[in-house]
Amino acid sequence: MKRRDFIQKTAAGTAFLGLGSLSLSSFKTINTKHLTILHTNDVHSYIDPFPANHPKNPNMGGVARRAALIESIRQENPNVLLLDAGDIFQGTPYFNYYGGELEFKLMTMMRYDLATIGNHDFDNGIDGLYAQLPNAGFELVSANYDFTNTIMNGHVKPFKIFNKDGIKVGVFGLGVGLDGLVDKKNSKETVYNDPVSVSQDMARVLKHDKKCDLVICLSHLGYKYKDDPEKICDTKLAALTKDIDLIIGGHTHTFLDKPTLLKNIEGKDVLVNQVGCYGLNLGRIDFYFDDDAKSSQGTSIVI
Repeated sequence: MKRRDFIQKTAAGTAFLGLGSLSLSSFKTINTKHLTILHTNDVHSYIDPFPANHPKNPNMGGVARRAALIESIRQENPNVLLLDAGDIFQGTPYFNYYGGELEFKLMTMMRYDLATIGNHDFDNGIDGLYAQLPNAGFELVSANYDFTNTIMNGHVKPFKIFNKDGIKVGVFGLGVGLDGLVDKKNSKETVYNDPVSVSQDMARVLKHDKKCDLVICLSHLGYKYKDDPEKICDTKLAALTKDIDLIIGGHTHTFLDKPTLLKNIEGKDVLVNQVGCYGLNLGRIDFYFDDDAKSSQGTSIVI
């Protein structure tokens, strides 16, 4: 696809699981292509809805409702990418009994396209994660975890490129620092590399070498740390890098009603989104690509 200027965005980064199909027909034009990004993070093995007597989330969540919502959106727009930002494992007895098998199989049934690795995905050790790979009908990406001297070597790519109706989308993954979060016996020889320098390399490769129209960072760094403002997180990553259009985050269980619009190191727009935890929300971000290379203006569309 030749250089296209896209009208980015949406304030509807989050679609609640009880929400019905959203009509976008009024925004379509003859020369515009439409891509929908759906995403989850920190689902933590929550398969069932919360019980009716739960004090905070009665009857909310659950894989069945998420699957139905995803399918309704695919009926509306076939150009969908479904992504997960890590911590798929750990949190309910399903993980204790099945070790991640059920989570990966259900994600495969929902046709997830890609996921990155969170710290809790090491909770059965790197061998436990490796053992579940045959149940995942999607790939794992991580650009800053070096698995060279582990059993995962060759099974995790730094990035993946998708082509959706001529729209070229590059997605790379980032993981949080392992020290203090993951026991060395679980991560073994996994090496954590600086996410900022890695992101600069990945974004350059995807945007300029691979000529991607959209570059997405699938991050498990965390949205923001009030008690540790120097710690690298998604908001800092956005400000310190360039050529990233969207950061989909996880780790801090941050519920955002809509994506945060930030400026990168060149003063260009970057969207950052995260949708809490436990499968309560499904993130939705819509992009519109104009075939007219002369057009360079973008607007934010509230859905």
